[in-house]
Amino acid sequence: MKQGNQSVVKEFTLIGFSRFPGLQVPLFMVFSVTYLAILAGNIIIVVTIRRDSSLHIPMYFFLATLSVSETCYTLTIIPNMLVNLLREKATISFIGCIFQMYTFSGFACTNCLLLTVMGYDRYVCICKPLHYPVLMNQRLCAKLVVFSVLGGFLISAVYSFSVFTLPYCGPNKINHFFCDLAPLLQLACAQSYVGEILIFLFCVLLVVFSFFLILLSYILILNTILKIPTAEGKRKAFSTCASHLIVVVVHFGCASIIYLRPQSRYTLDEDMFISITYTLVTPLLNPVVYSLRNKDVQVALKKSLGRATCIRKV
Repeated sequence: MKQGNQSVVKEFTLIGFSRFPGLQVPLFMVFSVTYLAILAGNIIIVVTIRRDSSLHIPMYFFLATLSVSETCYTLTIIPNMLVNLLREKATISFIGCIFQMYTFSGFACTNCLLLTVMGYDRYVCICKPLHYPVLMNQRLCAKLVVFSVLGGFLISAVYSFSVFTLPYCGPNKINHFFCDLAPLLQLACAQSYVGEILIFLFCVLLVVFSFFLILLSYILILNTILKIPTAEGKRKAFSTCASHLIVVVVHFGCASIIYLRPQSRYTLDEDMFISITYTLVTPLLNPVVYSLRNKDVQVALKKSLGRATCIRKV
């Protein structure tokens, strides 16, 4: 049992970037521009896919869903972080902290499951092309998205409940810029090994199992690509997976570093840097990668820009 004031904590203080007061305004400007780029990029992806009938296929349906999820994911963290950068003391209520962690974790888990579903979609497209329209029909795609959302928020509910049922009776300074798992566990007045093991198992189940399924999909995809007789055919087949693969590596790489390691290795500076990566860089990476590397999206964007130009001229 930790020693300290035994009164129940009603609010937390987010230390965040307050240790660097001279950098808070510059960081506010950089993060604001990045956040606007994230919003613009994901909205453009969703609108483009919605308006262009040639993109009404499972791959882009999942991409549009991922963009919506990424937008909501950043909405739970970044606006509050920007406000806190301009405040002398950043605080968040106990209930607010629960809600932030639950929603952030829910969308983060949803993104993991959506990336897994997208890996399966690429597997069916390349390994079973003749059966693709039947296997990946509209009804199944809708079910996979619903499963990803419900599954993500169910996992988040379980481990958020495990975190916030621990007693918080003394220290209330969170060494982070939002309510995340590791810094909150450090503030608990009593260690709950059952709760910590449960949280760790759920993280392993989600991150490791999801990544394993994606890895299995790409092993089967690679095996199929190697059997294609022409170099051009191999290049085209692989190019349909490259964007997804880049996003998967960054997303699961950050998640593994943060959540699949001993609590004793927790350090504020390292985690703040990695957290900026998965709260700002990864959501920006999704629309940038898919718009720069995907020819279908590029063509659809050019069509949309062309129509917009014609409308202005008229």
